[in-house]
Amino acid sequence: MSKTINIDGKDIPFTEGQTIIEAATDAGVYVPHLCHNPDYTPHGSCKLCTVKVNGRNCSACTFPAMEGQEIMNNTQELNNDRQKITQMLFVEGNHFCPSCEKTGNCELQAVAYSLNMLDNHFPHFFSNRELDASHPDILIDHNRCIFCNLCVRASQETDGKNVFALSGRGINKKLIINSASGQLKDSNISVQDKAAHICPTGAILIKRTGYFVPIGERIYDKQRIDQVSLNKEKKQLGK
Repeated sequence: MSKTINIDGKDIPFTEGQTIIEAATDAGVYVPHLCHNPDYTPHGSCKLCTVKVNGRNCSACTFPAMEGQEIMNNTQELNNDRQKITQMLFVEGNHFCPSCEKTGNCELQAVAYSLNMLDNHFPHFFSNRELDASHPDILIDHNRCIFCNLCVRASQETDGKNVFALSGRGINKKLIINSASGQLKDSNISVQDKAAHICPTGAILIKRTGYFVPIGERIYDKQRIDQVSLNKEKKQLGK
């Protein structure tokens, strides 16, 4: 007899060792997220995947699925909280979608659309972080970094390198490059590295490719993020 959890009134089977978001994905249930990727160690940094488990707020990407859990995911309260988190991500950086090369392929933008985010709500920080264009093939706009840690994990766990790290706390938090100069050109990153392609925003970009795919023909121009995410993650898990 398989074990089950209950998400929004629906019984969902799970296997021992799965997290809530993994069990949900297997069952075709979308839990909004930005920092989660099934290929990498869970990080729990963005908090978009927060669900209520037996009345307690938990990150679905790090919390294990266990028999008897009553989980609320798609509720007005949680989606309002997710919208506020997304709004804060927008105002903490400079996410100006109409002028960003990643528009239409950006997960942050797609999440905002899915949550019906119509404005930024909070005062804009207008942060002035540096842009590193020193590498011949890769550009980093630190103004767009949301500290999801995906490039850090991809560099360590897939590429076998240690190009990126997060440093500092709060308003002083920043993505740093592990090189003597602190610049990307002096690191051992390659344009073929997974870390160069995994960013969910326009923070890490491959040079000279920005408009190869026309606006209107990009990933989230054609499909909602819930459809794209479920299909992609099931493929990654070999389902």
